[in-house]
Amino acid sequence: MYRFALPLTLLLAACGAQPAPEFFDAKRTDIRHDGRDYVVYQKGNRAEIIRLGFLRPGQHRATRETMTRLLEQVTGCAIIAATLQGDSGEMRTTLRCPEAAG
Repeated sequence: MYRFALPLTLLLAACGAQPAPEFFDAKRTDIRHDGRDYVVYQKGNRAEIIRLGFLRPGQHRATRETMTRLLEQVTGCAIIAATLQGDSGEMRTTLRCPEAAG
């Protein structure tokens, strides 16, 4: 049984952050903030952020707040609060993006 543990662990580690199906062909941005890694996927006016790594008890609320700020920072768009779903591991939302200059 244990002979499969290491290969399985390596396989899962290689997968990293995988987006929800609606974001499979989305733009990916990797970001590190305060020592923690996140991945942001943006496709049109929709976005997803995934936190990588472990959180200790008591860190979830601050991490959710950080994730919402990072979504806006990375995408350059405002979150439509009523559409924000998820937790401190993964969030999805619809964005209000400025009109393209032109």
